[in-house]
Amino acid sequence: MKLGFTAKEERLRAEAAAWLHAQLSGPFRDLRGLAKYSGELARRREWERALGAAGWSCIGWPEGYGGRGASLAEQVIFAEEYARAGAPGRLGYMGVELAGPTILACGTEAQKRRFLPPIARGEELWCQGYSEPNAGSDLASVRTRAVLRGPGSGKEWVVNGQKTWTSFAQFADWAFVLCRTEEGSRGHQGLSYLLIPMHQAGVTVRPIRQMTGGAEFNDTFFADARTAADNVVGAPGDGWKVAMATLSFERGVSTLAQQMSFANELRAILSAAEANGLIRDPEIRQRLAHAHIGLRLMRYSALRMLASAEAGRLSNEAYTYKIFWASWRKKLGVLALDVLGPRGEIAADAPYEWDLLPRLFLSSRADTIYGGTNQIQRNIIAERALGLPRESRPG
Repeated sequence: MKLGFTAKEERLRAEAAAWLHAQLSGPFRDLRGLAKYSGELARRREWERALGAAGWSCIGWPEGYGGRGASLAEQVIFAEEYARAGAPGRLGYMGVELAGPTILACGTEAQKRRFLPPIARGEELWCQGYSEPNAGSDLASVRTRAVLRGPGSGKEWVVNGQKTWTSFAQFADWAFVLCRTEEGSRGHQGLSYLLIPMHQAGVTVRPIRQMTGGAEFNDTFFADARTAADNVVGAPGDGWKVAMATLSFERGVSTLAQQMSFANELRAILSAAEANGLIRDPEIRQRLAHAHIGLRLMRYSALRMLASAEAGRLSNEAYTYKIFWASWRKKLGVLALDVLGPRGEIAADAPYEWDLLPRLFLSSRADTIYGGTNQIQRNIIAERALGLPRESRPG
């Protein structure tokens, strides 16, 4: 991908920046800077609907499904402006960035017509049902089962099992869930990718309290939960392939917005160091410089990664991206606490940067675990990117 933008693309940047500024300085000023899980739910839903009404929710999707048909460069521009404006973390992230693109790529026309417009309008929220208590990084070990039951056209999938670390489950309307649908199957075989309504008697959500004080994640239990037979993306048994398509979208345009939020955190650390005089400490200055360099490297790697994706290739940057940013941000959290000193132990009733940074430290502890641990990421790089022999596995 080119590192510069055309005049047309810069006009879109100005349009997006103006709209975001008007909204976040006006009717939605109370949402500026909020994380994905904070703030009043009703207000967050209003914001998602406002994005949809203005055509900013899913700008890369075809117009017929609620998007603008925007180019990859235009999607990058909007993601950057969104983060630069301090817009709130997307409550609709799972639908906009994961479920929607997967349905676009692998779903039937009927599924696209049913599910994509409500996502784009901010009317339906989604969560991801992948990880289980004994199937986290080793996703192929999922045990949640789905059986097709019922007569003729009235057939339904009946789902039983447990998912864990389910982000957004507490307010999601739908879940995309990886289930085992072939009796006796193991590993990657016999899995299906089901779309399951969350508001039913067979689904129970229990929040998992974190050391930050919040409950961003959940345990989700399925006890004879049901979904229509047609709510399988791809053919039954092709779930692993569809699930991997979803994970590839997770390395998409949103990585640029993620980096903008990282830049905001780095600026807050710099501000704190200037305020307490530690900016004159040679070691702190060197660590700040390394953090800045790492952030720039992430940007260039992400641009190469997106360019390869646009050409239909999975680049080596895509394999290394997660372990790089997770390790980088974990170090950033330590730097934040070292800059704050004793004040970093207090995360309430304090100015913005003194509250943000202790939370950065606590939340970054999980970065090298979720989405595939660093150990698993190294295996992926070795086996898939470098072509080294596969690690021996039991069974």
